[in-house]
Amino acid sequence: MTTITTYTVPPSLDEKYPLVYDSPVRVEQRYYPESESIEAPAPAPTQAAPQATQSALLLHGIGQEYTLVTDHAIPSILGEEEILVKRRRAYNFGIPALPWINGRDLAGVVVAVRDPAHPRIRVGDRVLVPSTDYRDIRKAAFQQYAVATHFNAARIPDQTGVHVSASLGVAFVASTLALGVSLGLDFSTIAACPGPNLVDAVQSIDTAEIPADVREECFSAVPAQERLRRGEWLVIWGASTTTGMITMQLAKLAGLKVICIADVARHGARLHALGADVLVDRHDPARAVEIIRGVTGDKLRYAVDIVGRETSTLLQEVLDATVREDGSHAHLLGLTGLPKERRAGIKYHTVPIKLFHSSVGVGEKMVAWLEELLASNTLLGPEVVRHAGGLEGVNAALDTLRQGSVSGKRIVVDLED
Repeated sequence: MTTITTYTVPPSLDEKYPLVYDSPVRVEQRYYPESESIEAPAPAPTQAAPQATQSALLLHGIGQEYTLVTDHAIPSILGEEEILVKRRRAYNFGIPALPWINGRDLAGVVVAVRDPAHPRIRVGDRVLVPSTDYRDIRKAAFQQYAVATHFNAARIPDQTGVHVSASLGVAFVASTLALGVSLGLDFSTIAACPGPNLVDAVQSIDTAEIPADVREECFSAVPAQERLRRGEWLVIWGASTTTGMITMQLAKLAGLKVICIADVARHGARLHALGADVLVDRHDPARAVEIIRGVTGDKLRYAVDIVGRETSTLLQEVLDATVREDGSHAHLLGLTGLPKERRAGIKYHTVPIKLFHSSVGVGEKMVAWLEELLASNTLLGPEVVRHAGGLEGVNAALDTLRQGSVSGKRIVVDLED
């Protein structure tokens, strides 16, 4: 399993060092510009590192395979809210369902924290960490040690396996922010396992905590008449992805009626078992559009697309773009792309993923709810395919991923002890 600890080793974060991502669609390298270089204050760890270097996968060029090195510097925690994750056995690095997130999930055991008095995360806790802060190489997953913040770590209940835990975190974050912030769904009304009202949570925090480029999205659902409510129809295109399945489960818990568009032959049984109201096969898009219109009576007001621009363009055509008397609109959220040409009367959304790691108040409410959902078995994780070989086996696992044989599942790599 993975481990959380603190170290005195200085971080390796100069502007020339690449942030490494994995993706079945594209691989990117990003660099810290000089203006954004990270200064390392003298840390005050609660436990010293047993070693000064670690194994890591480095990407030296776009399209190249990852290179395993064993002498990479272990990053230091820089702030009081940070923890460091040591990966021993299992982590998730991404699936075709989430081409936009690039493998940021990991799971582990807490062995030390910067602030040992923190009331929620303590030494000995098993935790999962959805790492959404792409610009910080210390938080990348392709290394034995990765930094996280306590308000982005969710404790894993005893009955939940580490492999499933290592596969669902970022998908949960994306789904919860999409429904709860962008579309304004109130999770506190759920009877089985009440969650946070994220619209209220966002309004209660200092606006300065919210990155400027997602600030408008974070406040998009403040007008009450625009919010997604119990009894509404919601269409999810790409419902067999991990994000799609979690979005559907949360929507059903909150009392929505959900139309799922997916490969019904391959994934219909699981989607039905998870509560889908209507299943529509993705292989005939024109027919899918007809079915959605028929089922909703041409009155569809909310849709989520997880596939891309082409399918989001199809979805905007089935939305009822009539502006109602109360001034409310139809809403389309795209995780991987939105239409180039847009229709009047429709509000378009993206997921403000940065909010999760920039706001303590929002992030901690989300992971605390995830803990309760898992502990009560209210939220089911994805099917997992385990892949052996440790960091050295990641390239082979990525080849398996690209072949498409794990559609609707998560690949989790077992790290060697």
